[in-house]
Amino acid sequence: MLDNRKLQTPAMAAAAVWTDRGRRAKALLRVLIGSRSRHTALQPCYDALIIGGGHNGLVAAAYLQKGGVKTAVLERRHVLGGAAVSEEIFPGFLFSRCSYLLSLLRPQIYRDLELKKHGLKVYMRDPHSFTPMLEEGIKGAPPRSLTLGSDLAKNQDEIGKFSQKDAKAYPEFVAHLEKLAGAIHPLLDSPPVDIRGVTAGSPMKRLAAAKTLMPFVKCGVKLGGNIPDFYEILTAPLMKILIQWFDSEPLRATLATDGVIGAMTSPSNTGSGYVLLHHVMGELEKEKGAWGYVEGGMGSVSKAIAKAAQSYGVEVFTEKDVGQILVGSDGAAKGVVLKDGTEIHSKVVLSNATPYVTFKNLTPKGALSEEFTKAVDQIDYTSPVTKINVAVDKLPNFLASPTPDDKPGLHHQCSIHLNCENVDLLEAAFKDAKNGRPSARPMLEMTIPSVLDPTLAPPGCHVVSLFTQFTPYLIEGREWTDQDREAFADTVFDWVEQYAPGFKTSVVGRDILTPPDLERIFGLTGGNIFHGSMSLDQLYLARPLPSLSDYRSPIKGLYLCGSGSHPGGGVMGSPGWNAALTVLSDMKHRREI
Repeated sequence: MLDNRKLQTPAMAAAAVWTDRGRRAKALLRVLIGSRSRHTALQPCYDALIIGGGHNGLVAAAYLQKGGVKTAVLERRHVLGGAAVSEEIFPGFLFSRCSYLLSLLRPQIYRDLELKKHGLKVYMRDPHSFTPMLEEGIKGAPPRSLTLGSDLAKNQDEIGKFSQKDAKAYPEFVAHLEKLAGAIHPLLDSPPVDIRGVTAGSPMKRLAAAKTLMPFVKCGVKLGGNIPDFYEILTAPLMKILIQWFDSEPLRATLATDGVIGAMTSPSNTGSGYVLLHHVMGELEKEKGAWGYVEGGMGSVSKAIAKAAQSYGVEVFTEKDVGQILVGSDGAAKGVVLKDGTEIHSKVVLSNATPYVTFKNLTPKGALSEEFTKAVDQIDYTSPVTKINVAVDKLPNFLASPTPDDKPGLHHQCSIHLNCENVDLLEAAFKDAKNGRPSARPMLEMTIPSVLDPTLAPPGCHVVSLFTQFTPYLIEGREWTDQDREAFADTVFDWVEQYAPGFKTSVVGRDILTPPDLERIFGLTGGNIFHGSMSLDQLYLARPLPSLSDYRSPIKGLYLCGSGSHPGGGVMGSPGWNAALTVLSDMKHRREI
């Protein structure tokens, strides 16, 4: 929704000039980039076809092509990236429309594909977390806030405003989490243990399969005496862990947000501890646990991976909507047929779509057993997320940390946690959604990437991302209406206004994406940003199902390579990397037979 009244303001008048220049530059860029794709016609046959141009599909394509497998990527939309896309929703405002921060992308993928060479530039954030209080200031002082960054001494000063005991404990807690997260890395970069191979077959086959145990062994060695702690964080409610470490509610609630982000769960639910671990296991510019903004938005990550893949010879196509996977009379995948009727044949097919879309929508009926299809139906895709992308003509000014003359403070570059002063607020927001209603006081994570990246908005203006929870897929059993979307966005804006008066009048336009919208636009079943819940029953050997944990499907030659596979969601690239290595191994094995 665009507010036409805002188009008359001085800032937006300047924006019109800026936008016109930007459009001319983008038109030139399309000519330069598009010239190659126009000369690259879709061929009738490839070695490998990738369904979906999300970042994992692009990673898989790059590694397959490097391994000598002629590969093509088929993307349904007009833009590459899946959920990691940049889109100009309002003139002059470029949004990371779905995914919005980078951290989890595996370092070896970053290096191997030379993503910096292909244009990837990241703005590091320090500090990275800002939690303002909604309270009256004491003796004329602003309301309190909690700001966290890479400087442990400054963090202790900030935490000390609420609890000296917590301030003293915080460095040990960070080191503890880093050790647990670091131990997981070997598991991220390889497929799960080949249980069937280790337990059945000839001695030679068992010996070969035993190699898949090595990452698991490395993880155990790294954990050492912390194995019980690792088990606890995997299985316990996050609040059980946070209560052991801390007393102050603002610190508990701020940390708890990472345990529920993107998940339909509360900090008091079993398994929420792992979601926290998942979000601190990343690395950016060699800084552990860091999150950053990508210049040009998250679509620049996908573009850099696509450029790397194309440099190896991968052919990438947009607006190629796959209608069905072709399965031969021998029960093996033979390629795909597009919705326009075009058939493209291949030796293998990798699906970057969710497991549900892959097996329920794209696989021919009758090609899969009833038992398998029933299991696919049981995969949990519940999502609590509504993403709201907002164009504003001035920077939000927070009561807890006011800044003069519309100039950004350090806190503006952070993930800004609103309605997160205490854990009870998070629990209440979750309960609303579990009862079928959007949260009356939703948990909000606000980011303003244009504070660091000037390419995203016209001068004096900004792009604001609001990652909100909790909202159900259906409202008390019925579908969302436009009125429901606008009403929820109004609720969100009313809460932001309490922390940053003047926010509502600064809004130029807003893009509201409820769970059904995320499903419809991005192909995210249920609106789940992880391609399936990151719950204990859908991790490692059981992601997305025990029979699918090795990326191979029941149909020979059909593989999964998206976030629905191990190790799961986030802009990580590991599912694509692992799937490509699995395919290359299978192809080598077939040649040797």
